[in-house]
Amino acid sequence: MQPHQCLNRACVYIAISACLVDVGQNNNPVEATDDAFWDQFWADTTTTVQDVFALVPAAEIRAVREESPSNLATLCYKAVEKLVQGAESGCPTEREKQVILNCTRILARILPYIFEDQDWRGFFWSTVPGAGRAGTDELDDDDGARPLAESLLLAIADLLFCPDFTVHSHKRGPDSVESMQSIDSCEYIWEAGVGFAQSPPLNYIHDLNRTELLRLLLTCFSEAMYLPPSTDTGVLNPWVTFFCSTENRHALPLFTSLLNVVCAYDPVGYGIPYNHLLFSDYREQLVEQAVQILIVTLEHGGGISHRPPSPSSMEEQESTGPENLFVNYLSRIHREEDFDFVLKGLARLLTNPLTQTYLPNSTKKIQFHQELLVLFWKLCDFNKKFLFFVLKSSDVLDILVPILFYLNDARADQSRVGLMHIGVFILLLLSGERNFGVRLNKPYTVHVPMDIPVFTGTHADLLIVVFHKIITTGHQRLQPLFDCLLTIIVNVSPYLKSLSMVAANKLLHLLEAFSTSWFLFSAAQNHHLVFFLLEAFNNIIQYQFDGNCNLVYAIIRKRNVFHQLANLPSDPAAIQKALQKKKKSPDVISRTSSQETVSMEGSHPAVPAEPGTLKASLVAIPGIDKLTEKSQVSEDGTMVSVPKTDSLQAAHPDQSAVAGTSDTESTSGRDNEDVFYTEAEMERRRLSSASSTSLWAPTPDWVLSWKCKLPLQTIMRLLQVLVPQVEKICIDKGLTDESEILKFLQHGTLVGLLPVPHPILIRKYQANAGTAMWFRTYMWGVVYLRNVDPPIWYDTDVRLFEIQRM
Repeated sequence: MQPHQCLNRACVYIAISACLVDVGQNNNPVEATDDAFWDQFWADTTTTVQDVFALVPAAEIRAVREESPSNLATLCYKAVEKLVQGAESGCPTEREKQVILNCTRILARILPYIFEDQDWRGFFWSTVPGAGRAGTDELDDDDGARPLAESLLLAIADLLFCPDFTVHSHKRGPDSVESMQSIDSCEYIWEAGVGFAQSPPLNYIHDLNRTELLRLLLTCFSEAMYLPPSTDTGVLNPWVTFFCSTENRHALPLFTSLLNVVCAYDPVGYGIPYNHLLFSDYREQLVEQAVQILIVTLEHGGGISHRPPSPSSMEEQESTGPENLFVNYLSRIHREEDFDFVLKGLARLLTNPLTQTYLPNSTKKIQFHQELLVLFWKLCDFNKKFLFFVLKSSDVLDILVPILFYLNDARADQSRVGLMHIGVFILLLLSGERNFGVRLNKPYTVHVPMDIPVFTGTHADLLIVVFHKIITTGHQRLQPLFDCLLTIIVNVSPYLKSLSMVAANKLLHLLEAFSTSWFLFSAAQNHHLVFFLLEAFNNIIQYQFDGNCNLVYAIIRKRNVFHQLANLPSDPAAIQKALQKKKKSPDVISRTSSQETVSMEGSHPAVPAEPGTLKASLVAIPGIDKLTEKSQVSEDGTMVSVPKTDSLQAAHPDQSAVAGTSDTESTSGRDNEDVFYTEAEMERRRLSSASSTSLWAPTPDWVLSWKCKLPLQTIMRLLQVLVPQVEKICIDKGLTDESEILKFLQHGTLVGLLPVPHPILIRKYQANAGTAMWFRTYMWGVVYLRNVDPPIWYDTDVRLFEIQRM
């Protein structure tokens, strides 16, 4: 840095600091008309956003807020006024552009301190005299005045399509002028892609300016962080609601610009090794802000925004609230080429961190994969045609492989438990569709470096091997996800044509671990995991027997596990003996009995979080019965919803259940409450309930109530038929070679020998208040932790989640 730049910044520091001190100490309000005073804040110097955050300390902002509220109010008003003026004039001079950027930075710095104080939260939704609404005569009608928030949001939207500031000018000659009022922003979309064919030339200054404005926009939307978690899905974010309404004339081109900028981005660029170390990639900063804006604006409509009523919001305030245009536009994308552009773009970015090169660190690796996963989720959620397009070809596997990579990589790191959840939720959503199971049969040949056993097989094998690794070597906090992981396996199982020996052994190892008597008797719902696995085995045997000799062989080898389950003791003495074993081995799963083989070449073991890593807390997820609804696959392939068992049967599983349902309905009180706790609260409740857990104890009646429903008939019949045949061959031919036995099983048949095939039951993900709240908390937690330069929300009083240090 040049000496004159340092001097310049020192002057800025003195100016801004002195102004804040003046504002704070001056109990007499500084007049809004005193332009000479207020202009010091956005003087035309070369400050950066990092300077503003360093030079304006939190303590000084809070002091002004408490001691000179009218001066803070005027500062906000004057900064917004500058943005409005810039949006009207089009910032023709460099000085005006600099003023806009400085105002943007100051507002981004101050807004979190406005939001953290409940008394101030309504300030931006109050009206300012003279700030009129479009089409009204503001001088004569103060009732038509715009709230400050609306003026700010509309100014940002205008500035995002300001020629020679954030977009390329279309001026025909030196004398022609582009009027900001009459500009058609659909002609200025930032990138080719959905609904726009031309790709404007890259301009890093425009990218930087867009990034600054989007950062301020994200800060406006972040009021949500300062409200406690609530399952009331009717309450919407007023900033998002207004920005994504018809009041914003740039809503369509801005939505399109954001989506196209994200999906067209290629971090590898021209493929020159180490190019990211030679050049600054300003487009990456823009892409990160764009994807964060997209995920926080794409929220369900149909609620009431929680802002105080203002004249402009009362005119047409319907109870349903205005429709979110970003959601509307996303749901209406339908062209195959648009779907292809979006899917290929997301797959390219999600796969980027997995890319291996012969030169270490030679390619840029993006860090915003969590935001991309949330965006993919929202695309599938809001646009069912996109979901079907994803599943129509094996392109879905380009999304699956990176998700499995992230799940495997994050399994030991408690700071990344949110990433584990979003990955599993996406796979649960996809697994509810038949095509997903069918696509998994494609051979897996990519070999992304993961610390999992080497195997030869399909994408289904990869999924099972990774899930096994998560369950057996992940950290304790992942236990609530076991139901989801096994539900995914059950959902795809009827379509899996040929499991490898490695995957078959992993499934049997899970059954062996989950069916030990100490594990079954140690918690009220542990037996559900056994039901899921038996259901998966039954589906494969009944519907895909021919190609699955590896699984059949594994079942025959581990036949004792099934016999022990069928003869599970239920007398009080046996229960007590099993619980004594639990005290000696408190691990969820016996990890030694899983024959671990050599991991893939080039892989790194999953590691816990570094000490000091920050993480955002999450609310608890609902139980699997709340997350999913059951559908039965009819003979023509269509799905028919299975009615839920009534509450009486759910509470008493020993009563006969509806045909087609299994005993995996959750019976815990927690899942029947629509109450969501932060992780810290969950931990406190877990510790305090140590005594109340002792209130629940396994009884003989309880064991018998679900033991009699274990779906063992198909497997027992298979063993009854095949075990004598396999033993006879081994004796007659003196066989000890596995491959010969497999060859016999491959050509064997059980047609007419097994029970009548049961109907296929699929548990499809269903949205509910609990998951909506989980997504909101997770998404904003990611946004908080990813924005560290500058640290927009650091050390402010957020209430949506807790920031914890590992």
